[in-house]
Amino acid sequence: MDPKAIIDKYYKQGTKLYDIYMSHATDVTNKAVAVAQKHPELAIDVRFIEEAGMLHDIGIYLTKAPHIACEGEYPYICHGYLGRELLTIEGFPRHGLVCERHTGTGLTVDAIDRKKLPIPRREMCPKSLEEQIICFADKFYSKSQLGKEKNVKRIRQSLLKHGADQASKFDEWCEFFL
Repeated sequence: MDPKAIIDKYYKQGTKLYDIYMSHATDVTNKAVAVAQKHPELAIDVRFIEEAGMLHDIGIYLTKAPHIACEGEYPYICHGYLGRELLTIEGFPRHGLVCERHTGTGLTVDAIDRKKLPIPRREMCPKSLEEQIICFADKFYSKSQLGKEKNVKRIRQSLLKHGADQASKFDEWCEFFL
């Protein structure tokens, strides 16, 4: 599987959106691979992390987020499940699950209901180690400050705004992955 071929199908090279996408996806993928390589005892599928890391945000172009050059019609929170749908159609449902499950530290049905999120009502929490590692790595990079890695304290503070459970899960991952 060639993630670049899929990216090029949905993102036009030379555009601001393409550059933002590629920079962010590359940073997240590199961080995820580094985490995986730090833990050979876990027998993590590094090739899958390389592929899914590059594709985890494939659905952003369908959302309305002008600050990162996305001119779609859906709210940004929808990019995960939209990416899953897109990759499932492309024949990569396992990669699609990474898209759907990487928002925050994952979204529960309870959180979706409580926050009245405009997304399908189902569990969207990372399950496999590979999903967890990509989700974790994604927290370190923003699409609005490309190439700049956030520190753990800043990430934790940001996650706390979305609930203590989000920060708690991140803390668990820090202990396990760092």
